[in-house]
Amino acid sequence: MGIFSSIWNKITGHKPKAAPAPAPTPTASVTPTPGAAASTPAPALPPVDVEAVLSDLAASKGGGGNWRTSIVDLLKLLDLDSSLAARKELAEELNVHAGEHGSAEQNIALSKAVWTKLAENGGHVPASLRD
Repeated sequence: MGIFSSIWNKITGHKPKAAPAPAPTPTASVTPTPGAAASTPAPALPPVDVEAVLSDLAASKGGGGNWRTSIVDLLKLLDLDSSLAARKELAEELNVHAGEHGSAEQNIALSKAVWTKLAENGGHVPASLRD
């Protein structure tokens, strides 16, 4: 599992586990139409308000630092590894190549890339965090 997946899982509260098998449903004795697929779309999940989740988490931890703009503070808030090695790995995962590893330039670009990726994956992220 990549670092971004860990970030997403911490924010959405999902823990990696096997999905439960769907319960069998009683069926009427109807002859299916040839070529007709009997599938129902999965219910859409509501978007996750990322900023609200992180604000609540920061409040419960006594502040959370400057997680809105600092990738290090965001990772610490989520109880994830914020070391240079972890940020290098995250930069490679998100294809961020701004500045030297560990530089302010790269950390800012990495933070923005994380916010953008969260939005792409269904998170509600204010534009101010992505720009």
